[in-house]
Amino acid sequence: MQTIIHFANVVFKPIIDLGAAPVMLIVLTLIAWALGVKFFRALEGGIRLAIALTGISAIINILTTTYQPALTAFVKSTGIQLSITDVGWAPLATITWGSPYTLFFLLLMVLLNVGMLLLKWTNTLDVDIFDIWHISFTALMAIYFGANFWVATALIILIGALKIINSDLMKPTFNDLLHNNDNPMTTTHLNYMMNPVIMLLDKIYDLFFRWLDRFDFDSAKLNEKIGFWGSNFAIGCYLGIFIGLVGQQGVEQIFTLSFTGGVCLQLFSLIGSWFIKAVEPLSQGVTDLANKHLKGRKLNIGLDWPFIAGRSEMWAAANVLAPILLLEALVLPGNHILPLGGIIAMGVTPALLVVTRGRIIRMIVIGAVELPIFLWAGTLSAPFITSVAKSVGAFPAGVKGGTMIAESTKEGPIEQFLAYAVGKSSTGEIKFVLYAIIGLAAYCLIFWWYARQMKKRNAIYAKELADNKD
Repeated sequence: MQTIIHFANVVFKPIIDLGAAPVMLIVLTLIAWALGVKFFRALEGGIRLAIALTGISAIINILTTTYQPALTAFVKSTGIQLSITDVGWAPLATITWGSPYTLFFLLLMVLLNVGMLLLKWTNTLDVDIFDIWHISFTALMAIYFGANFWVATALIILIGALKIINSDLMKPTFNDLLHNNDNPMTTTHLNYMMNPVIMLLDKIYDLFFRWLDRFDFDSAKLNEKIGFWGSNFAIGCYLGIFIGLVGQQGVEQIFTLSFTGGVCLQLFSLIGSWFIKAVEPLSQGVTDLANKHLKGRKLNIGLDWPFIAGRSEMWAAANVLAPILLLEALVLPGNHILPLGGIIAMGVTPALLVVTRGRIIRMIVIGAVELPIFLWAGTLSAPFITSVAKSVGAFPAGVKGGTMIAESTKEGPIEQFLAYAVGKSSTGEIKFVLYAIIGLAAYCLIFWWYARQMKKRNAIYAKELADNKD
């Protein structure tokens, strides 16, 4: 096993150390080139993808750093102290990639994807190798809490297989959201494994709160009716004003927050379209391969979640959920994390967008209900994150040494609970064994139910597409 882990590190580590955008540039270019696309055409796609990822990261950073003073001021005005510092996703990725096991798990997920493709259990070719750190985080957390290596590996093989299956289930919805049935893109990102829980909450919403749908709005249709006042950047301005008022900011600061929100929502819409152009070379290569060797089988391309970033509903919901997250953190029993680095909840809103298909009121209501899951998961994982960060020398320099760190909206909160239960069950304590068994059974059962619901939705999409062709 040590030989395999060493091999994985030799193959992948020099590339991974470059960071997310360069990694995806290299991966997309090489895969497209290997599939017969001319090298410079493949390189063009890789560069476009790297630029799109860099753009999305930069805008999220702008929003987070601009909003933090207002949100921090709001927290201080309450007088409540929370002991765990929210450092966002970047330090957690650094910590996870610092483990030699992560590169082994990357190799394992690549082999799993290839095997599922060959067995026709999936039609998704997953190229988003950088985000494997999310699933590795789950395995490392299980090991930290007591699981042996093989138990942790079995856990993430299960999760990995389900998230690849989920990428196929979501594909028609992505086509609908992008208004493009020829779009090759889907995603295996771990944040979409919240879909089953969100769909359950959506069914409950249907029973008790369907009447709220009459107040929902489509930003594009709103823009058609009232022009500028319904545009993406106008909605961003409104949300910036809201954050400023909540944070009791002065007039100058409120203007800054408003204009920052406006420009970010407009840029999100623009950058989201870059992903489509970026994958065109790879899509052509995959299509040619399928036509030549796979009897025309249609394959999807698994990317990072931001290819859907052009949908303004996701950002509108994220901005409204930011102060809600803060309020819930202040009063939620069992929570000890102060939301800051993860306040723009990208671990939350993409899945909300897919399940609700962009109905903003539903996204906000369901998001508010599920946010405690993320806060509790962040609190639960803090000892693991803090310990590993210190052991690999990746503890953030600006945080006091005695403080614990985590992320308030880390992707895969349910998986973190599973990692804890599986890890603790390895001690042999009967209650944790039961927790692990019940948790894994519930996890698989709700995914099975969710898959049935998505297949019904996809059948409707297929019928609509057939009717339109007629």
